[in-house]
Amino acid sequence: MKTKLTLLSVLALISLILSACAGGQPSADGKLQVLATTSIVADVVRQVGGDYVQVTQLLPLGTDPHTFEPRPQDAAAIADAQIVFANGAGLEEFLEPLLESAGATDKLVEVSEGIELLPFEGEEHHHEGEGEEHHHEGGDPHTWMDPNNVLVWVENIAAALSEADPAHADAYRANAEAYAAELRALDEWIRQQVARVPAENRYLVSDHAVFGYFAHEYGFTQLGTITGSFSTGASPSAQELAALEDQIRAYGVKAVFVGADVNQNLARQIAQDTGVQLVPLYHGSLTNASGPAPTYLEFMRYNVSAIVEALK
Repeated sequence: MKTKLTLLSVLALISLILSACAGGQPSADGKLQVLATTSIVADVVRQVGGDYVQVTQLLPLGTDPHTFEPRPQDAAAIADAQIVFANGAGLEEFLEPLLESAGATDKLVEVSEGIELLPFEGEEHHHEGEGEEHHHEGGDPHTWMDPNNVLVWVENIAAALSEADPAHADAYRANAEAYAAELRALDEWIRQQVARVPAENRYLVSDHAVFGYFAHEYGFTQLGTITGSFSTGASPSAQELAALEDQIRAYGVKAVFVGADVNQNLARQIAQDTGVQLVPLYHGSLTNASGPAPTYLEFMRYNVSAIVEALK
């Protein structure tokens, strides 16, 4: 109930703020005012938009998109934006009420539109602090874990920017083509790296079901997850954790991969119980410029290198 009251309070404040705000307008230097939800979406938008867009990022670096709660100041960012880019595929569950309160649903562009979502069977779990089961509808929202999906993002972003700013459509298209070439090179590099991992070692166990697209594209099996869910906010039972440990032992799993920005206590306990490595990765957020994953390309290279080193 506390979460619901917090959200209602935020939405009430948003309504008050937006009553004094006009629709999004270009910045003083004529750039498109664009809002992106996650740091990963924001980075790809910047690659395509180049010098002609001003990108505001909704979620701070290191924020888990599954558990993010909107803040009153997010209302102003939505009001100022001409386009709101989101991952979509059900990732940003917080976003729809914000857009509706802002009367800005027509600003939304879901960059994962057109990607065939992978199903996740049997997801049924309890969120911490809640008494009701949560059922994820749709499919796996972690589309960015395969750079071939991000090629679809690039097309969607370029189309939306060109429609909003046709005077610079040629530049957006050129930027999109250049970045697409980098994504294809990344895909080739990933294939070369994962070839170093023996087939019998290609099992991925992680804190939540983040590796579906990566596993599907590059020949891994997403064997199990700590939460048993797409979300980091689910609470596994003792029986579920014991069953996961049995799987780790039965399949000779070499590592448990955990998000660098999530609570690692359960993952650490499972790694200790089973005698395997605990390997931190980046899942839903980039790092700052001094970190190892300040861009999407570096994010993927860091994660793939860590996976290969742990499993080879």
